[in-house]
Amino acid sequence: MNIAIIGSGYVGLVTGICLADIGHKVVCVDNDISKIKKLKNLELPIYEPGLEDLLKRNVKKKRLSFSSSVTDASKKAEVIFIAVGTPSKKNGDADLTYVEGAARDIAKGMDSYKVIVEKSTVPAHTGKEIKRAIRLVLHQKHKNKRVKNIDFDVASNPEFLREGSAVTDFMNPDRIVVGVETKKAEKILREVYKPLKARLIITDINSAEIIKHASNSFLATKISFANAISQICDKVGADVLKVVEGMGLDKRIGRDFLSAGVGYGGSCFPKDVDAFVRLSEKVGYDFSLLREVRCINESQKKAFLKLIESHMWILKNKTVGVLGLAFKPNTDDMRSAPSFDIIKSLQKEGAKIKAYDPQAMGNSKKIFSGVKFCKDAYDVAKSADCLVVLTEWDEFSKINFRKIRQLMNNPLVFDGRNMYDRQEMKKLGFEYYGIGINSI
Repeated sequence: MNIAIIGSGYVGLVTGICLADIGHKVVCVDNDISKIKKLKNLELPIYEPGLEDLLKRNVKKKRLSFSSSVTDASKKAEVIFIAVGTPSKKNGDADLTYVEGAARDIAKGMDSYKVIVEKSTVPAHTGKEIKRAIRLVLHQKHKNKRVKNIDFDVASNPEFLREGSAVTDFMNPDRIVVGVETKKAEKILREVYKPLKARLIITDINSAEIIKHASNSFLATKISFANAISQICDKVGADVLKVVEGMGLDKRIGRDFLSAGVGYGGSCFPKDVDAFVRLSEKVGYDFSLLREVRCINESQKKAFLKLIESHMWILKNKTVGVLGLAFKPNTDDMRSAPSFDIIKSLQKEGAKIKAYDPQAMGNSKKIFSGVKFCKDAYDVAKSADCLVVLTEWDEFSKINFRKIRQLMNNPLVFDGRNMYDRQEMKKLGFEYYGIGINSI
């Protein structure tokens, strides 16, 4: 099929490149000319394992191309995915400006039937507004002409891609959710995803939109629940690692997303929780559970900072080495990364920051000032008064801590992801503090 992807960020690029890899002819569109130029030169603007190889393979096979014109791409496409950004407004609402803009630009190029698919995470009733925006443009475009009305369908197809494993998630999905209003649109989208041989959940558009917000909000709830338990564990002398292991073995609960740490971040969980809370308020429901999920996530960062301050005593002029900046491993994404608030707070207390991340250094340099960026973990440790672990990169699990201890001024480690074995770290001569394991 001929497919257009409007928006070439994380979701749009992964979706477009993977759709090309399963046999479709795809054009990825973005209004950022420099991004399109990079992509045409086979340079990815993001880091995502496995994506570069797929990019090169499908461009070579002429199944994948790039454009800065929504109108031109839309004319040739049978199916058009809207995968633009939906950032949070100050009040927590999703800003749908880019979605409306994409819908209007698509309509300008429409001269035959299309299926326009929401891929961006949007609140319920957005499908209705997309349809309205397209109809307004079509009416304006043809009001003085005797032309037959152009038929189209709007559908919802939320993404469930995890940064760092997005290619695998696309190719091996748990389920594919498709919200449609007509059998024609359903048939076309079944054809789009037929090569994946995955389970399709067919529903109405509103339900598909809610499924996305509900899924992410529930996962955020699991993380915040584990973080709340970690605070209790520290107070009663329990081991949060054993507690969540015991909980996770219950098939009704499951182990995924039940890990204590410094809090969730990224482009999805914070934004989607905020948007779901706002949607609930608008329809007259006080979703106090999700408001508390949000509060726990923020309080976890504060509790971790308090842990550091309590054992460092004075932070002013102390050198703090930070391992990991991205919000999670296997990505360079810094959006809502816990490292941002933690580093800013440490700097406010007068600490000197040295930092390293395997992939997020470029993006980090754009948002941090006064931070010394290092070439590796050993460079970070040199003359540091403590180490702070904020992202659980696999590279950090292979660190030679005997060497690290010799490089540091003070063998003190604050592990915000519980990466290391507490007893082993103590045997190596470190004073070690994690999350929810400090009183055992």
